[in-house]
Amino acid sequence: MNPLSQLPSVDRLLSTATLASLLDAHGRAVVTGIVRDVLAETRAAVIAGAPLPDEAALIAALINEVGSGVTAKMQPKLRPVFNLTGTVLHTNLGRATLPEEAVQALIVAARSPCALEYDIESGGRGDRDNVVNDLLCELTGAEAATVVNNNAAAVFLLLNTLAQKKQVIVSRGELIEIGGAFRVPDIMSRAGAKLVEVGTTNRTHLKDFAEAIATGGARTAMLMKVHASNYAISGFTHAAPEAELAQLAHEHGLPFVIDLGSGTLADLAAYGLPHEPTPTEAIAAGADLVCFSGDKLLGGPQAGLLVGRKDLIAKIKKNPLKRALRVGKLTLAALEAVLALYRDPDRLHLRVTAVRQLTRPEAEIAAQAARLLPALQSALGGLPVTTEIVALKSQIGSGSLPVDRLPSAGFAIRPQGKRSGVLNRIEQGLRALPKPAIGRIEDGALLLDLRCLAEQEEPEFAAQLSALSGLGT
Repeated sequence: MNPLSQLPSVDRLLSTATLASLLDAHGRAVVTGIVRDVLAETRAAVIAGAPLPDEAALIAALINEVGSGVTAKMQPKLRPVFNLTGTVLHTNLGRATLPEEAVQALIVAARSPCALEYDIESGGRGDRDNVVNDLLCELTGAEAATVVNNNAAAVFLLLNTLAQKKQVIVSRGELIEIGGAFRVPDIMSRAGAKLVEVGTTNRTHLKDFAEAIATGGARTAMLMKVHASNYAISGFTHAAPEAELAQLAHEHGLPFVIDLGSGTLADLAAYGLPHEPTPTEAIAAGADLVCFSGDKLLGGPQAGLLVGRKDLIAKIKKNPLKRALRVGKLTLAALEAVLALYRDPDRLHLRVTAVRQLTRPEAEIAAQAARLLPALQSALGGLPVTTEIVALKSQIGSGSLPVDRLPSAGFAIRPQGKRSGVLNRIEQGLRALPKPAIGRIEDGALLLDLRCLAEQEEPEFAAQLSALSGLGT
C-alpha cells in the first residue's frame, strides 16, 4: 500500500472535535490553512522515507501539530512580559507601565465615541489639545500646550515652525545622539533649521551665545538648550544658566527653547531620587517653549508634550505637519488620566506606576525575593546551577538620569563548573514561558531584578516557573 494513501484528507481532520472547536474560535481560513501546511510537511517527510504510525496515532499527532500551529499563528506579537531586566523605563519593553486610572480611561475611550474635537458646551468643533491643555498649563505654569506623538516629533515640529531656513544656537556639549541613531543635528537639518554650535564639549559660556547672535544677526531664530539625556559630563564643566540664556534671547527678540528629553512633572528629589529638571522650573527660568516625553519619567503614554508661550504654541499648531504628528483619542485619554494624578503629589509615588517602581524600597524587593526563591530553586533543581538572592543596582532607563543607580534585589543564577551554556538555556526558557520573563546575563550570571515585579503579579510569575523543570531533561 502506498503510505501516502494513509494520510487523512483535510475535511476529515477538520471534522474532528478538537479542530471543530478551533474552527469556532479562529475561523475556517486560518485552521484550514494550517491543516494543509501540516499535511504537506507530513507528505514530504513520507516521500523522504519517514515511517507513519498507525491510523489513530497519526490522526492524534496531526491534530496536535495543527493545534500548535494555530496557537502560534494566533499569538499576538505585542505580548505582556515580566520586566526583570533591572531597567525600569525599558524602551524595548514599552517604557512606562500605565497606572490603573489610565488603563480604565483607555477602555472607556476605546469603547465609546468621545468628544475629541467636539465642544459639548457650544455644540461646535473643538480642539483635541483641549483635552489636556488646561492640565498641562496648571502643572507647568505655561500659557498653552500641544501634544504630538513623541518628543522627537515635538523637537522637529517646533524647529520646522520657528526656525526653518534660519539658525538655531546650541551648546556643542548638547548635540546628543540617543537610541536608534537619533541625532539632534540630523533632526535640525531635516526640520529645515541650520545648527550653530557654540562653546566646547565640556564648557559653554553665555558670551559664546552672545557672539553667535551677533554673528548671525537676523538669520538667528532661537537659542536652544538640549537635555544631555543618556550621558553625563563631569569634572571641569560649565553651562550657561537657563535664566541668563532666557534674558539674552529676549534682549534680542528671540525665543529660548528647552528640550528636556525625558521630562518629569514632579520633584523626584522629594522621593529620594536624584533631581531632574522639570518643565515648571524651565518656564520659571524664562523658557518660551519646553518639550518633553510623556512615556518616561512622567509615567504616561508615548507622547511629545510642548508647553510655553501662547503665541508660539498657536504658530506650531498651524503648521500642516501638526496634523501628521498629532495623537489620537487613546493617547489623550491615557495622558489626561496620568496628568490628573499629578494634582495630588503626596500620593504620586503610590498611584503613578513608573514613580512607584522607581521609589520602591530595597527591603521590600528583597522580601519579595525571599518569598519567590523556593519556587525558582525548585524549578531549576535538575540543572547544574546555584540560585541565590543578591543585591542589585537597577537603572532608570530611556536616557533618564543615566549615571544614577537604584538599590534593588533579585536572583543570581550561576552555573556550576564551566557549564556556562546552561544560563542561555534558562534565559531562553524564561522567554518561552506563557508570560515571558526577561532578565539579563552579566558577569557570568543570569540576573533577575525584581524591582518591576508588582506584588500582585507574584502568584502568576511563580505558578509558571514549574515549566522550567523540563530544561533539565
